[in-house]
Order: sequence, then structure tokens, then C-alpha cells
Amino acid sequence: MKQKVVVFSQIHPEIQHKLEQQYDVVYIQPKLGNVNEQILQHVQDAHGMIGAGRLLNQDNLASASQLKVISSISVGYDNYALDYLNEKNIYLCNTPHVLTETTADLAFALLMAAARRVPALDQWTKQGQWQRTASEAQFGMDIFGKTLGIIGLGHIGAAIARRGFHGFNMNILYHNRREKLELAQGLNAEYCDLNSLLQRSDFVVVAVDLNADSKALMGAEQLAQMQKHAVFVNISRGSVVDEQALIDALKTGQIFAAGLDVYQKEPLQASELFDLDNIVTLPHVGSATAQTRKRMAELAYQNLVDALAGRVPRYVVNPQFQ
Repeated sequence: MKQKVVVFSQIHPEIQHKLEQQYDVVYIQPKLGNVNEQILQHVQDAHGMIGAGRLLNQDNLASASQLKVISSISVGYDNYALDYLNEKNIYLCNTPHVLTETTADLAFALLMAAARRVPALDQWTKQGQWQRTASEAQFGMDIFGKTLGIIGLGHIGAAIARRGFHGFNMNILYHNRREKLELAQGLNAEYCDLNSLLQRSDFVVVAVDLNADSKALMGAEQLAQMQKHAVFVNISRGSVVDEQALIDALKTGQIFAAGLDVYQKEPLQASELFDLDNIVTLPHVGSATAQTRKRMAELAYQNLVDALAGRVPRYVVNPQFQ
């Protein structure tokens, strides 16, 4: 008898086909009604789950009696109740590394677009306002040779630093839970405390995991320490930033511009952010290229297969299985 797998989000067609060949597969379908009720129903006899973007916790997993693994097609896992999964000895797997370079590309795209006011000037041009040579009102910020401060020098943070250092001759500052001497040496990067980084950087990019230490890391007090010409970029998680404090800083000219791919509530609907012309807003697309999303799905599939075959998956989050 085939093991049962619940697919709780859209998944790459090739991976879907592989799953259907090996397992008894059921799909969560939002159009059919309450998603949590569907999950509760289907996990009763499920052995595995795969997908992304759902909040999974005791409320919708309570009926699971045979569940061995949740394989997330993501790097972040803050939407899963890890303590509960640890208690139940359910593997939680993720897909690190395969999206590092793609997400770093996106971070730098946000940095450049915000600095050079690309979206605002695109609209300005399309609206027929370009009737004479661009004046100071259309000026942006230089990037080459400036100081780039990175909060969180993990795989993605380091990839962003490489782009700045090698591509734009930028001075690199970083703040991290611990120094990374070997990595920093190759980038001539300077380790410093958060306050010093904020005060000295022309560009600040947040690339941290969401945890107890990083939640609300950037509030009004921290934004006030940034330079008035500075650009702020967040590609980590929306809860790392006090969104209203950022809006206020942008409105008052406390900082020059910002670029966001993540928000406190997603999808982002009506927001004061949309009224500002000194911010670039993207719909959480850090890993959104066809090649990367396929690689993520393949890795999540392999994590699932390993767990259901009785092997410890390669990328397991639970500390007791590492």
C-alpha cells in the first residue's frame, strides 16, 4: 500500500508527476473551502507533506497520527511550529543554498532600483513628464564605491557582499551573531555592532533569519541612526522591520529610499507604502525564477523521499535529528 502525501501548495509539474507515481497524493485546494479543515481531514492518515507558504501548527496538524515529515519548498521555516514538530518527532525539512545566488541578485536589484529611483522615473517618463533635461528632482544615488552594510552574513548575505565588493568596489560592513573571519577576509569586510553599521552605511541590507533575536530588529530607533541619503533593503522577513516606522522614515526624508520584498502581512494589500515614490515594493519574489523554483522543488522532493524511506533527510531543521 502506498504511503500518503499531502501537497499543500502549488508544486512544479515534474515533481507532482514523480510524487503521483510513488505515493497516494492528495492536494489542498483553497477553492474548495477552508484550508485548515482540509488539512485536518487529510493529515489523519498522511505520512508526509510537501509545499510552501502555509501556517502549519498544532491547530491543523492535531489529527496527524502517522506523519513523518513536512518538506518545505523554502529556506525560511518560521511559519511552521517547530517546537510542536520536535515534540512529535516529525521531520521539518527546508531547501537552503539552491536559492542563494538568485535571492542575492534580487537584493541587489532592489538596492539599485531604489538608489536610482527606477520605478518612480519609469512612471514619470511614461506619464509624459519628460519634457526637458532631468533636474535634481529626478536625481538618484551613486552606488559604486559606497559603503554597504549587511545585517546577517549567512549564505545570502555573503553573496550580496560579493556583488558589492567585486562588482561595485563597495566597502563592506557586516553585523552578525558572530564574526566570520575567513569569509570576511576575502571581502575585506569589517565586523561591527548594529549601531555602527547603521551610522556608517550608505546602503543597509537585511538578510537575517527570523527568530527571537531578529524580530522587530529594525524599529524607529534604528532607522533614526541611518544617514539621510541611505537606502534600506529587506529581503529577509517582514517581521524583522517595524513597517510603520519605516513608512514614517521615508515620508519625512529621514532616509532616502527603501526596497522591500517582504512585509509584516502577506500578500500586501492596501498600504501606505503604495503612496510613496521613494520605495520599491516587490511581491516576495526573492527566489522566483523558473530554474531556482524547480531546483527548490527537487530538493524538497528528495528530502521527502528520504524521510519516507526511513533515512534522515539531508536538510532537516529539527535540532534532534542533526
